[in-house]
Amino acid sequence: MGRLAPRPLLLVLLWLALCRGRVVRVPAGTLVRVAGTELVIPCNVSDYDGPSEQNFDWSFSPSGSSFVELASTWEVGFPAQPYQERLQRGEILLRRTANDAVELHIRNVQPSDQGYYKCSTPSTDATVQGNYEDTVQVKVLPDALHLGPSARPAPSLSLREGEPFELRCTASTTSPLHTHLAVLWELHRGPAQRSVLALTHEGRFRPGPGYEQRYHSGDVRLDTAGSDTYRLSVSRALSADQGSYKCVVSEWITEQGNWQEIQEKAVEVATVVMQPTVLRVSVARNVSVAEGKDLELTCNITTDRADDMRPEVTWYYSRTPDSTLPGPRVLARLDRDSLLHSSPHVALSHVDARSFLLLVRDVSKENSGYYFCHVALWVPGHNRSWHKVAEVMSSAAGVGVTWIEPSYQVYLNASKVPSFADDPTELECWVLDTKSTEASVRFTVSWYYRRNRRSDDVVTSELLAVMGGDWTVKYGERSKQRAQDGELIFSKERPDSFSFRIQRTAEEDRGNYYCVISAWTKQRNSSWVKSKDVFSKPINIFWASEESVLVVKARQPKPFFAAGNTFEMTCKVSSKNIKSPRYSVLITAEKPVGDLSSPNETKYIISLDQDSVVKLENWTDASRVDGVVLEKVQEDEFRYRMYQTQVSDAGLYRCVVTAWSPVGGSLWREAATSLSNPIEIDFQTSGPVFNASVHSETPSVTRGDLVRLFCIITVEGAVLDPDDMAFDVSWFAVHSFGLDKAPVLLSSLDRKGIVSTAQRDWKSNLSLERVSVLEFLLQVHGSEDQDFGNYYCSVTPWVKSPTGSWQKEVEIQAKPVFITVKMDVLNAFKYPLLIGVGLSTVIGLLSCLIGYCSSHWCCKKEVQETRRERRRLMSMEMD
Repeated sequence: MGRLAPRPLLLVLLWLALCRGRVVRVPAGTLVRVAGTELVIPCNVSDYDGPSEQNFDWSFSPSGSSFVELASTWEVGFPAQPYQERLQRGEILLRRTANDAVELHIRNVQPSDQGYYKCSTPSTDATVQGNYEDTVQVKVLPDALHLGPSARPAPSLSLREGEPFELRCTASTTSPLHTHLAVLWELHRGPAQRSVLALTHEGRFRPGPGYEQRYHSGDVRLDTAGSDTYRLSVSRALSADQGSYKCVVSEWITEQGNWQEIQEKAVEVATVVMQPTVLRVSVARNVSVAEGKDLELTCNITTDRADDMRPEVTWYYSRTPDSTLPGPRVLARLDRDSLLHSSPHVALSHVDARSFLLLVRDVSKENSGYYFCHVALWVPGHNRSWHKVAEVMSSAAGVGVTWIEPSYQVYLNASKVPSFADDPTELECWVLDTKSTEASVRFTVSWYYRRNRRSDDVVTSELLAVMGGDWTVKYGERSKQRAQDGELIFSKERPDSFSFRIQRTAEEDRGNYYCVISAWTKQRNSSWVKSKDVFSKPINIFWASEESVLVVKARQPKPFFAAGNTFEMTCKVSSKNIKSPRYSVLITAEKPVGDLSSPNETKYIISLDQDSVVKLENWTDASRVDGVVLEKVQEDEFRYRMYQTQVSDAGLYRCVVTAWSPVGGSLWREAATSLSNPIEIDFQTSGPVFNASVHSETPSVTRGDLVRLFCIITVEGAVLDPDDMAFDVSWFAVHSFGLDKAPVLLSSLDRKGIVSTAQRDWKSNLSLERVSVLEFLLQVHGSEDQDFGNYYCSVTPWVKSPTGSWQKEVEIQAKPVFITVKMDVLNAFKYPLLIGVGLSTVIGLLSCLIGYCSSHWCCKKEVQETRRERRRLMSMEMD
């Protein structure tokens, strides 16, 4: 029996080897998500030797019994109607991660998305081998996580370094399942963020990068205050603690022994502002000292801190007045424990509480330069530690030591000059007339390059390399990589000469070159100090380059028949005088000669750059996103294809090719650009011919009346069924007596019946409707004076082909109709006339009243005297 026992195991292994086939896998167990978050379900196929890309179908069932089509990677009409709109909005999408793997993404998960998801692969195999589908269950929980900052501390804290602070946030959940909360405190300073301290869902504390030591020392703590309050405590604030603090809470659940993060929320708790410590340092500006004497420099400190702080003073020396440049060396340092670190000829003493004296004994030429006093203030921290609260570098104190500089001349000679690109270049820099120099002088060389520019441009020099007295070379940014690759060689042939060689001179190497010889003098302490710089005259490296030639020829391999067929065009490229070219291709399209719909319009369709990256340019047809393909057949040949062509695709197609040459590393330089000959797409069709005209029953209306405009479409030629025709209709208006102004879009109705109306500044309203198969009515309700002008409609026909696809015809435009808006004269002048007559009557009555009063009161005396004289005359006549 013992010998026969392994036989069943061997049979099982043999059966598994023979039946090994395709296996579809999705995550095991149950996926739990919270409503409003994103759901991602991966699906892959293993043990499959089929085509390069495997297709996937996704189905959904709330209960697991009856599945509904959800999404597919290869069948466009696969999804059910409720999911097509979510796919178009991007809420549901498939993302391929490999040839045999895909991910299902559902954004903003809803409770209705809870159920079972099945991933399957369509089978074309003769025999079924393996597992062709797999199912995973998804649970959707309600959002039960509540997060908010505590009432204390205030939203903004102003602190000084060394002071304590604490922050609080509250977090609780009412999830029906047993979940765990994880809390993370984050510090945000501009775009950067840092993790301070976290409490994981497993109840473990985890300090962020840079906070480990402070956490272990107890300076940074995280504890709970109550059942739902989490407190971050900092015993001593540092300058690095400034910023905005956020409390990030995530909710976790365990499923079959595995942890899943189901959601995450964050809230800004407070902003901590650290008040800087005032620290100023002053030194003498310029000091002159004779060689062999002692140099004394005093560093004075001013600060606003009066607590237990200790200064640390360091003196630096540099050849340049910029202390940030590399090269300053430490002369002496007095640390916070008053321990002195100095050399035998340099001393640093504490004169008083705020003054420190630097003493340099027996100065020489090497002591000339710039001296800086650096002060750092330290305050005691947690657990007998110290931390720095402020530091500042003083301004430069210039020190000059009198000495005699050496005398010599520099001559630059070009031993090899390139005649063409890739030829070598060699320059020699000579030191001449060094008889008067001291024996303890050493020469070093610096090589510079200056690009050829116009006389009015600013010319800047670039450092190529510096060769020291010990023959060590330090390269500049321009020449570092090329020197490491062996393209640039810097050498010293003799004690008084230096050479520079370019192995293969490139186009960008043309320009002026010069050398600088520096003299270094040996000091008494065996150190070397630069004493003088002498510049050579520049040498111009230049040669005439040949012009680049690029030729592109386009051809059509297969004849083109009618709409719906595939258009193919190949472009062959040839070039001369271009080094190691790579090509980028752009496909353009122009309307054919005689097409007046959009003359001289060039449309960019698709491009392929020199790294073979394809990009859609102005191809905006959403229904034909994959309808164009541009691929590289050979190094100098490219092929363009357009699938399911339409009548609107007619035009002239060209290839725009740009040649690129390598410029060191991964950089490219544009060498030449050329345009190919055109390939024309011309549809010879005997289909229907569409015409459009505008008719108005009311070409002249009174202001406020209704304007009715009909766009009438006529069909000539073949007779079409109304269901095989559709139209995009747009109405335009030119508000002028002529057509000199730009037309204004009023309203449009697409072939699916969706109406879009433009916004206007006056009160009249527009309506657009389809009154019959070939008639469209535009109405202007409550016409205004601004509604006058020329009106016309633009129609784009769509015709269904025998294969069932819709073909877009050429856009047609009707002749405009002029609409006038008249004013109602009676109503316009009725009220002004009544007001004028009334005002005239009132003014007349007032004039009469004023005249009567004036004659009755103002002229009364004169009338009586005249009457008496008349009586006197009458009495004389009677006598």
